[in-house]
Amino acid sequence: MNIVRHLVLARRTSTLSIVTLLFFPLLTLVVAPCVTAQSLSPVSMLNEALPEMNAAAMGPIAPVVPIPDAPVPQLAKAKAKIIDKKFIVTMAALGGAETLRFITHKLVLDHEYAAGAPWVTSVPQNQHLIAKYSAIFAAELLVAYELKKPHSWLPGDKYIQKFWWAYPAVMTPIHIKNGVRSIRTQPPSCPVEECGAQ
Repeated sequence: MNIVRHLVLARRTSTLSIVTLLFFPLLTLVVAPCVTAQSLSPVSMLNEALPEMNAAAMGPIAPVVPIPDAPVPQLAKAKAKIIDKKFIVTMAALGGAETLRFITHKLVLDHEYAAGAPWVTSVPQNQHLIAKYSAIFAAELLVAYELKKPHSWLPGDKYIQKFWWAYPAVMTPIHIKNGVRSIRTQPPSCPVEECGAQ
């Protein structure tokens, strides 16, 4: 315990010596001008020195220039409406086309697997396929949204924004074509056992 007290006391004295080292020179800087100008009171000294200090600090006096009125804040630029009717219709058409392709392809796989086609070894679960294709459609939706949204940091953004619809417009007919092809799938002309043997 004595060592702890000794350390605390030593720390206090070192802090005190640092304060005194800093305080006394500061005190002499403040008190010395007052002692040399004993004939003047502090208030009169300040009154005499103030105009000289202002003149020295300001230099030649410039004419007063009126400050213009603050600009009236304009309403924020009309936010570009990203999710509008065209966006909803385009993305709904893409989603419908992908759903058509997904459902018809799944039905073809179910029928071929039930018929014992050797090229279909298993049929994926519905939940797995729904999760997979939902994630793909969500990514397509996000990309279309980001392409349509304005970005101030992107050079040539106004041109990129105009082509947000290109991917959905190209992929929608492709998905519809694949879905229709799956609908038109015909059973093999020969029984599955004989087709597999050939």
